[in-house]
Amino acid sequence: MPVALVTGSAKGIGRALALALAGAGYDVAVHYRASESEAQGVVREARGRGVRAQAFQADVTRPEEAARLVGDVHRTLGGLDVLINNVGNYHQGPLDALDVATWHAMFDGNLHCTFYLCRAAIPLMRAAGGGRILNLGFAGAELLKARPSIVAYSAAKTGVILLSKALAKTYAGDNITVNVLSPGVMDNSVSVPDTPLPMGRPGALDELAAAALFLVSESARYITGVTLEVAGGWNL
Repeated sequence: MPVALVTGSAKGIGRALALALAGAGYDVAVHYRASESEAQGVVREARGRGVRAQAFQADVTRPEEAARLVGDVHRTLGGLDVLINNVGNYHQGPLDALDVATWHAMFDGNLHCTFYLCRAAIPLMRAAGGGRILNLGFAGAELLKARPSIVAYSAAKTGVILLSKALAKTYAGDNITVNVLSPGVMDNSVSVPDTPLPMGRPGALDELAAAALFLVSESARYITGVTLEVAGGWNL
């Protein structure tokens, strides 16, 4: 079976993605930093879908731990076909109250960790003849619109898009696709949109997971460097 690593998959979106992959027949590596009990719960649910699953702990904001995580998954589960970079902390608040520590935390927890994990995974995927990388963005990041209350987060996510495009172009010839999945307001979102959602409701996690499954599937083998928004018309 193909092997998929989903970072930050003990809870929320990551959990939904890991379980969707398990349901589609992927062996799954469930990553967590501190939520061990929740991660083990996801492992049990994934195994209940008839696949192999194991939990792996790492602080992926540290390059050496990100590399160790990728290596541990590859050795333990026998490969790495899909990497989903879901880890991403969030901050919202007045711009004039944004401090240096928060600024760095947004980049460490969104952009830098994505770079570290891709850097570790790509050589393994090249040696295996290909792979799929899916990085999580957020809907509207490509608009380059002023968002003062989330400027550090949005800047980091825009960086994820640019990194993904560069990786996609560089490794397309190695049968490695790199795409971005950008959720809008989901049913587990902590923030409230300042304008009404065109569809009149937040997105469901299974709708986001369905898009992820497509982008990592063989059906999407000729799709790379794109950003797919699952946002119900938000920002249009």
